[in-house]
Amino acid sequence: MTPQQRLVLILIPLAYLIGSIPFGLIVGLAKGIDPRKAGSGNIGATNVGRLLGGKYFALVFALDLLKGLLPTAIAAVLLHGTSLTRTDFVLWLSVGFAAIAGHMFSVFLKFKGGKGVATSAGVLLGVFPYFTYPGLIAIGTWVVLFKITRYVSVASIAGACVFPVAYIVVSLLGHDDPFGPQLPLLIFACLVAALIVYKHRGNIARLRAGTESRFVPKKNAQPSPE
Repeated sequence: MTPQQRLVLILIPLAYLIGSIPFGLIVGLAKGIDPRKAGSGNIGATNVGRLLGGKYFALVFALDLLKGLLPTAIAAVLLHGTSLTRTDFVLWLSVGFAAIAGHMFSVFLKFKGGKGVATSAGVLLGVFPYFTYPGLIAIGTWVVLFKITRYVSVASIAGACVFPVAYIVVSLLGHDDPFGPQLPLLIFACLVAALIVYKHRGNIARLRAGTESRFVPKKNAQPSPE
């Protein structure tokens, strides 16, 4: 194992701890609302936005995105200048996966957490250039469907499902082989998409029942008396 690989290996548990920081809960409590006990009960940006307003949705989304972006970007810098092997890809992606897992199963919240959309988006942008353009396509899908439907869950599920397909298409157009040395990237793309869809299983049930709520941020929210 090279010195760079050892450093990336050390970064994996650190990425999990960074991903575990519950920014949605921290922001909510700072404004006098515990998002675990209000709205949908989720600590993610969507629930915080419904409870506190659109600017808090943007704040939590940005912070959760950075949880995924920063560790993977640091890993990219550590591996920069080397001819990436399959082991390099596995270690790099393990850093991103650890950050996502931390958000979804936070050690600070008894291994509960959010749905991982923003943190996953940060990871996709951080695995440059392999995931950057497919990630932008997935994020664009999210934006378009959210604007059309106002369902965050629909936009998130669609963006997650589009990502692996976009990765394959972009790789082939760039004359890369997604089934060769870069196979870990494809496996990771499918795994993250499956995890996001799994975390939205409750939303899927509500969509089928016609009870899913559209995103309407609360305006002029007042802190709850807790």
